[in-house]
Amino acid sequence: MSAQNYLAYDYPLLSAFWTMLWFFLWIMWFVLLFRIVVDIFRDDDLSGWAKAGWTLFVICLPFLGVLVYVIARGKGMGKREIAQARAQQQAFDSYVRETAKGGAPTSSVDELAKLSEIRARGDITDDEYRRAKELVLSGAGPVQRPGSTPTSPGH
Repeated sequence: MSAQNYLAYDYPLLSAFWTMLWFFLWIMWFVLLFRIVVDIFRDDDLSGWAKAGWTLFVICLPFLGVLVYVIARGKGMGKREIAQARAQQQAFDSYVRETAKGGAPTSSVDELAKLSEIRARGDITDDEYRRAKELVLSGAGPVQRPGSTPTSPGH
C-alpha cells in the first residue's frame, strides 16, 4: 500500500483534536491582536507617541505586547467598548426618534396649542389667531410659522 492510504491511520483522533485546538487558539489570538490595535487607536486619552509605541510593541513583539497590553490596559478596553456601544445606540435612537417625529402629521389639537403659544408670545394678533384657528378647524392645512401671516381660504 502507498503512504497515502496509511495517512488516516497514522493521525489518531486525539491528534486531530489537538490540531483543531491549536488552530482555534491561533485564530483567537489574531482576533485579540486586531481588537487591541483598534483599541489603541480608539483611545482618546493616549497621545500620538503613546499610540505609536503601543502599536510598535504589539507588532514587533506580538505575544509579549498583547499580553502586556491586556494586563496594563485591559480594564479600560472594556469601558471604551461599552462607551462606544452606548454612543452608537444613543445616536441610533435619536435618529429613529427624529425620523419618526418628522414624518408624522400633526393633529389639529397640536396646531391649536402652537397657535396659542404664538399668540401668548405676542407674535400674532388676536385677529390673525382667529383666522388661523378657522383654517386649522376647517382642515385647510397646517398653521404658518411665526413671521408669516396665515391666510384665510377667501384670500
